[in-house]
Amino acid sequence: MGLRTNASLFRVALFAGVAATSLALPGLAHAADAAAAEATGGATVDDGNAITVIARKSTETLQNVPVTITAITADAINRDQATKAEALGTHVPTLNIYSGGSGSGGSIALRGVGSSAISAAFDSAVALDMDGIQLSSMRLLQAGFFDIKQVDVMKGPQTLYFGKSATAGVLGLRSNDPTKQWEVGGKASYEFVEDGYVIGGYISGPITPTLGIRVAAQYNDISKYTQIQPGIPAKIRNRGMRDFNSRLTLQWDPSSAFTANLKVNYITNRNDGAIGHQDIDCGKNGRADEVVLLGGAVAIPSGANCNIGDRYYAISDPSPTQAGGYPTGSAAGDGRYPGHPFGQTDIWLTRLRMDLDVTDNLKLSSVTGYFNINSVDSDTYSSVGVGPAFNPNGVPLNLIAPRLAAVNTPGSAQGFGSSDPLNATKQWTQEIRLTSSFDGPFNFMVGGFYEHRNIDFNTSQQGVNISIIAADPITGSSFDWYKKHHTTTKAYSLFASGNYKLTEQLELSGGVRWTKEDKVNTISVPYVHAFLSATPAFISSGFFSGPIPFKDHNVSPEVTLRYKASDDLNIYAAYKTGYKSGGIDNSALPSNSLLGFNNPATRDAVAQGLIFRSERAKGGELGVKSQMAGRTITLNGSLFYYVFSDIQLQVFDATKVQFKTFNASELTTKGVDIDFSWRTPVEGLRLNGALAYTKATFTKPLASAIDGSPLQGRAASRAPEWAGNVGFDYNVPVSDSLQIGTHSNLAFSSSYYTDTTSVNDPIQKGWATIDGSLSIGDPTGKWKLSLVGINITDKRFVQSSGARPFLAGPGGLGTPGSATYVPQGDDRNVLLNRGRQVFVEASFKF
Repeated sequence: MGLRTNASLFRVALFAGVAATSLALPGLAHAADAAAAEATGGATVDDGNAITVIARKSTETLQNVPVTITAITADAINRDQATKAEALGTHVPTLNIYSGGSGSGGSIALRGVGSSAISAAFDSAVALDMDGIQLSSMRLLQAGFFDIKQVDVMKGPQTLYFGKSATAGVLGLRSNDPTKQWEVGGKASYEFVEDGYVIGGYISGPITPTLGIRVAAQYNDISKYTQIQPGIPAKIRNRGMRDFNSRLTLQWDPSSAFTANLKVNYITNRNDGAIGHQDIDCGKNGRADEVVLLGGAVAIPSGANCNIGDRYYAISDPSPTQAGGYPTGSAAGDGRYPGHPFGQTDIWLTRLRMDLDVTDNLKLSSVTGYFNINSVDSDTYSSVGVGPAFNPNGVPLNLIAPRLAAVNTPGSAQGFGSSDPLNATKQWTQEIRLTSSFDGPFNFMVGGFYEHRNIDFNTSQQGVNISIIAADPITGSSFDWYKKHHTTTKAYSLFASGNYKLTEQLELSGGVRWTKEDKVNTISVPYVHAFLSATPAFISSGFFSGPIPFKDHNVSPEVTLRYKASDDLNIYAAYKTGYKSGGIDNSALPSNSLLGFNNPATRDAVAQGLIFRSERAKGGELGVKSQMAGRTITLNGSLFYYVFSDIQLQVFDATKVQFKTFNASELTTKGVDIDFSWRTPVEGLRLNGALAYTKATFTKPLASAIDGSPLQGRAASRAPEWAGNVGFDYNVPVSDSLQIGTHSNLAFSSSYYTDTTSVNDPIQKGWATIDGSLSIGDPTGKWKLSLVGINITDKRFVQSSGARPFLAGPGGLGTPGSATYVPQGDDRNVLLNRGRQVFVEASFKF
């Protein structure tokens, strides 16, 4: 697998490349943003290369905004076929995005700080903001995005303007609004490697002088999103993915004093399994480890080929003892299971923004949001398993697991650990702000925010896989249990900010946000397999916990001092804090420990064992933003230092088959962000780039939740010390009506840990990927034909990893040296980036 590395040679090569190349990805504009919230404005580029953003609830040039931000324009998104959020990862240093799995559905990390994708209970440390609505579920990452005007990646705590759950930053998506004149556009592309296509289009314009409309839709069908490794039994050998995105936008401007903007999104995702681009790394022992069940009484060969770079994935179909047989009420039950792994997500997202000029100098803004997601999937989380199964001590299988023995044929699908998690979320939000625009030195903003959210996280699971002995004698179900978690959240915030011009060159700004959050969780277990409930280790069917409450509040201040040395030089210093609420873990197994809820003397102690604390951040940044040579050169840099306390973590114990949720003591992240762009004297040639140095380490005593090893001093996962990108964009006019364009981008990263379970966690080597495109078309965009290559060298790297479930523990199983001996397992599930993609695309606009 090559996860170990010595980074020194890579670092030397990196510096040499940066020194020799002029830098980064065209279409990116790195700078700062104190609060580019849900405002309908975005970024525009004029002939002087000036970019404006909606920051601190007012329009400012990007070069004036005193916080680090990368603004990715629509041209860059469309050029690079970025229909999925994870495609942005090579555009922004230290940004790590992946989707998939049965928990939250995805994860975003910045500067080494993020939240686990395996927990549906955590909010993300990097907030996902869609047109001003902060979303609680990362499953939107799976469905992709389209018709985007701009993506803002804001680094560092953004709590003052974005509220809770923005301790590490914000990924803000801004969609297009209706145009002043009627406009129609569309595109169609075909991708050769994964055998996929995209068709999309929009129509936009004024219905009346005061009412505009924009209707946009896109369909993406990928036939070979995940290709199953030869020799692994699967009904669908090429797992596909299908997305449909649609959006209606209405812009109403009945007077100069009032405007309203309504956006209604409907999004669907269908796939052939939730696991996605996850493969098996065979660990230090170099062998594909068996799947071990019933405390070691049963072992199943893996079938993995131990090659994570071959574009094929070792994901077996479920065993016949696992397929179907869902308990009544389960998401995939009642005939909804299609006979193979699957996933389906449906999302409604609505946002209404209204702005009223109360006076010439006071504006009242209201932002109302509704988010409704219903997502269900089913897959085998042992990942592997190919018959025949056996007993490590040579005992005939029919004496141990007769139901499995009946279907135990060579080469048969024997995947285990199936589940069908349902994630159903309904979220309502309301924000009201009053903003001033006085001519004097002082202006302010005050407001309030309310959120009401209901989350149902229900799943049938096969953690013990007791059905290999027999199905439940009462219900006939093949599953171990069916449990339901319901969480209701109510959050309240009051906030105020202001900015004061001390002099014409010196501005002091800041504010404070007060947040109160109440959560109530309940656990119900309608069904437990009779064989398990008959033992003292498990509870019986019908368990109900009663309400499990969590309450917390927080005050998050922020202050920034900006010095405008000249029109082309800004210097700033900022102190920031962040807050992410704690909550109640929803990964608890239906073990006898839950019986403590029925005893008033132990109820509180049991409830506290499920609660994780709130996460907090504090620190600051020093930044410089400059332009030179007639503003053809932009050079920006920032130093940052933040301390995160009670970082929320969840890890997986592969031997005990149990999630462990806890708060890490302290994580400190510090470093430097540098970016520049150069509009060269060569007509049509632009060079851009970025480089980030990040040191993210655990700085207080912390013991591993798996093996007890000390993690203090160890780097956080997904936190490379060095990351960046270099590239160019060159457009050459052939005639007044024809232009040829070419583009290339190199993204790079030094080594990093891929998990947070031990000092011995694997390390991904440093890597580099190359993207490129060649196009021909009309200079005004009326039509264009493009050839696009993403990850041209087909470089595969691990984004995240975790121990594979159902491994043999220390000492192994059976007699060493015998044919049936099973050594201690160390296989890992590794989540990989997408491989090479090659597109041809045609687009038009008129």
